[in-house]
Amino acid sequence: MTDYKLEAAKAAIPFIKTGQIIGLGAGSTIANLINLLAADAEFAGTLIFATSSFKTAQLLIEHKLNIKAIEHLTYLDIYFDGCDQFDAQLNALKSGGGIHTSEKIMASLAHEFILLGDAGKSVEKLDTTYPLVLEVLPSALQLVQQWLAKNVPTARITMRLSTQKDGAVITENGNYLLDVYFAQTMPLDRINAIKMVPGLLSIRCF
Repeated sequence: MTDYKLEAAKAAIPFIKTGQIIGLGAGSTIANLINLLAADAEFAGTLIFATSSFKTAQLLIEHKLNIKAIEHLTYLDIYFDGCDQFDAQLNALKSGGGIHTSEKIMASLAHEFILLGDAGKSVEKLDTTYPLVLEVLPSALQLVQQWLAKNVPTARITMRLSTQKDGAVITENGNYLLDVYFAQTMPLDRINAIKMVPGLLSIRCF
């Protein structure tokens, strides 16, 4: 049986050149990419990596690869990240990890941003399988929830809660995450309008 996530990672390898600074997101396809690179120790040793993901950082450390904190970098040659879905027009939805803001900063620093998606992530049109995840300033939580209730009344909105302690999941920037489950597929222009709500720090839809 074909491992499509592994095949997607293999397809990324030719884009990487000796001596580059590589940004990495999170997920199993990114983990496959790291494992493939680490298999060529001489080549991997010329690269510098940066990531906003704890799990990705741990895997890089495990393979003894060179890591730099993103705050110490002003440029990335390539930033690789995964996605939940992408459609025929290459619009993509990314939600799960909840490290939105740091990932967007890394994408902005990158000369080239490559979103990795295997065949299992391909859909004709983005649908409601996955929620739209919003990173929200704590002081704006009520405002954002009220705006969504008024402007997207059919959506189900839940705050992401911790499974290991009582309370909400807190992002690396000290913010909350709201999962927005649409009752029906939203046009991209309406999704993009959500970005303008005050207090909403980040949204992951491309």
